[in-house]
Amino acid sequence: MPWWDLGSLSRLKNFSGLFQNKMQEVQLGSHTVRSHGMTVARTHMHDWVILMLLGLIVVILNVIHPFYRFVGKDMMTDLKYPLKSNTVPVWAIPMYAVALPIAIFFIVYFRRRDVYDLHHAILGLLFSVLITGVITDAIKDAVGRPRPDFFWRCFPDGKDVYDQLGNVVCHGKKSVIKEGHKSFPSGHTSWSFAGLGFLSLYLSGKIKVFDRKGHVAKLCIVFLPLLFASLVGVSRVDDYWHHWQDVFAGGLLGWGPYAYFQVLEESRSVTQAATIVNGSNVQVTEARVENQEDETSIHGCMGLSLAHNSGSALEELESGRR
Repeated sequence: MPWWDLGSLSRLKNFSGLFQNKMQEVQLGSHTVRSHGMTVARTHMHDWVILMLLGLIVVILNVIHPFYRFVGKDMMTDLKYPLKSNTVPVWAIPMYAVALPIAIFFIVYFRRRDVYDLHHAILGLLFSVLITGVITDAIKDAVGRPRPDFFWRCFPDGKDVYDQLGNVVCHGKKSVIKEGHKSFPSGHTSWSFAGLGFLSLYLSGKIKVFDRKGHVAKLCIVFLPLLFASLVGVSRVDDYWHHWQDVFAGGLLGWGPYAYFQVLEESRSVTQAATIVNGSNVQVTEARVENQEDETSIHGCMGLSLAHNSGSALEELESGRR
């Protein structure tokens, strides 16, 4: 064996040894918060800065006044529903849409000891919820659609007053009136689908729902977060805080991006598979062409030899006849 082959073989053995050591470290759970937590956080420092900016934008969008849309007397027919309290209070949204998924992420971490999975899951969840919150609150402030209970927010005593243009002149509490112009889209629904939808996809990956082994119980576990998010949306209509269009739009905002990226990933996978298949077909075609050329050359040589042999045989026959 040449000396350069011995060197390549030794380097290959060293590389395989390092790879096995790394795999053993992963299997032993060496990627913990204590050992690799600061490294992971430092690597994704810019992502956390963007998250803080998104949180600040959400606070600003909730503080500013929404657009006060014209509301005439003839529009009050669909806005006279009773003013009720929330079945799902506002403080409960971060509990089930953020805190609950993070608690599940930590349970998975304590079983697998993988800080990368924990960090990326929390980072992805927060990005999902905060981006959805920014989009939802921005649309709320820009549209300013009155809620179904807007009449009782504007006129708590039941006596409606309008100006010369026919627009309402509200004499209710300012904060209640301000909240009455934030009907479209539903923030409860969008936040619920953003947080619980992310949890549903996370669980589907961890318990391997689509492994084609026929475990229907896994699907039930994955659908539970989505069912809860749907019931939250239904409660918003039952409480007369939102129209059904608001809830539908909120569900699309919370869940729509997942479907889009899933389709994008599937199309990308199909494209990569087609590229691989086309590349293999090209290689097979080239191999066939080479084989055909080899066969042609072989057959050509065989044809020449056969022709030479047949020619000599004919000459012998003719000479015998003569």
